[in-house]
Amino acid sequence: MEYFDLEDPFTSLKQNQPDKISTLFSSESDHMPSQNYVQCLNTSDFHVSFRQEAVSLILQAQYSCNLDPYTPYLAVNYMDRFISRQEIPQGNPWVLRLVVTACISLAAKMMEIGFSSSNFQKQERFIFDASTIQRMELLVLDALNWRMRSVTPFSFICFFISMFELKDPPLTQALKDRATDIIFQARNEIKLLEFKPSIIAASALLLASHELFPLQYPSFETSILSCEYVNKENLLKCFNEMQEMVIKETSESVVDTVSSSSTRTPISVLDCHCNKSESESTTTSSTMEVPEKREIKRRKLTGFCSESSKVQISQIQPCG
Repeated sequence: MEYFDLEDPFTSLKQNQPDKISTLFSSESDHMPSQNYVQCLNTSDFHVSFRQEAVSLILQAQYSCNLDPYTPYLAVNYMDRFISRQEIPQGNPWVLRLVVTACISLAAKMMEIGFSSSNFQKQERFIFDASTIQRMELLVLDALNWRMRSVTPFSFICFFISMFELKDPPLTQALKDRATDIIFQARNEIKLLEFKPSIIAASALLLASHELFPLQYPSFETSILSCEYVNKENLLKCFNEMQEMVIKETSESVVDTVSSSSTRTPISVLDCHCNKSESESTTTSSTMEVPEKREIKRRKLTGFCSESSKVQISQIQPCG
């Protein structure tokens, strides 16, 4: 298997840089969940709970199996794309754990990271043998049309940073690191799933630049908005949603620090991420400004339903 890099998913393409960038933008939609995914997330509490627990288990694997953070991110991408095209049977809790195990296993193989499914399943009620996991992997591969070299927000980070023309490498790295943290955080937000990876990347960089380089932010914004591949309306909307997410996370982190009685774990941390606003966003402003004070509304989980039943899970059974 050829080396896979989330920042350069098409490493094997013999293209010059402009052509490679064009290929990334033209193919990114192929690596997203189905078009009605977010709409369906507003209709079924079961499926939202399914996704929330699945993401929690994947993040648990990051800590319990000592995975780098990019492998779980890729696993979540596979999981979202799979369940958006898959009819998920209710009343079978083992299905969630099998899907999660298969997605982590596939991501680990793509990233060439060692992953022991037996170690991951030590705390689980259901233990799957290698052949069962492999069968689920094949179902995931089929649902994703074998597109495993996912185009993610990380694929666009370097391209957008190059537009800023920063001269100081340490500052450039600081901007990249902060944007990366925001992208990891955005993975848990249901409302951000509708945006293309390039829009997520651009929004994260703009938000990071506002935090780190507020004086240069206007020029950074102008550079991003001038990009021919970027839809201004979607960028403004995504930026506002992401800004809300970061402010909410900051305020809740302060509360967690003050409250010494609560115990936080890799799983329970998601409780403050995988939420949805009680009301939809108001009309997007014409410019992306971070106000000094914003009203933060507690997000509430809603739902999700699948779009297609092309791939079936019913023929797979747990081992115990």
